[in-house]
Amino acid sequence: MLNTVLLFIFPAAMALAAGLDFFTMTIPNRVSIGFAALFFPAALMAGFPLIEVGMHVTAALAMLAIGFAFFSFGWIGGGDAKFFAATALWLGWDILLTYALTFSILGAVLTVAIVLARGLPLPATLIRSDWAMRLHSSKSGIPYGIALACAGLIIYPTTVWMATFGAG
Repeated sequence: MLNTVLLFIFPAAMALAAGLDFFTMTIPNRVSIGFAALFFPAALMAGFPLIEVGMHVTAALAMLAIGFAFFSFGWIGGGDAKFFAATALWLGWDILLTYALTFSILGAVLTVAIVLARGLPLPATLIRSDWAMRLHSSKSGIPYGIALACAGLIIYPTTVWMATFGAG
């Protein structure tokens, strides 16, 4: 039972972040902090050696620095940067490059799709929806957390978590 709970923390966090970013254009700090905090008991229960936990922490710190650099250039939002770091904590260095390439491709596709959709009139049924108006506005950014989350879900089956609690 506990293994099942641990197995679903990562996908649940991905789904929550994607949904929040889609509807609010924000990934709250409490989501990223909670997701990061859950890593430590999960790693303990998975039997990660202390050195491996440390390597995951260094991956998160490095990605937090990169995320904030991207944020300072206006390329991503602050919530995206923090969620990226929390995700890197769960993934560690082993699969981080695959994750980064995957979310970069998905982010490009998402950006093109949203920019193209913004050139079309918003359907009448969505005009009264704050989230749809915000997403459709050319003054809004791109909810990049969707790409981060989708990439996480795509690569999740290849992670240590699946090997430890799922398929392994």
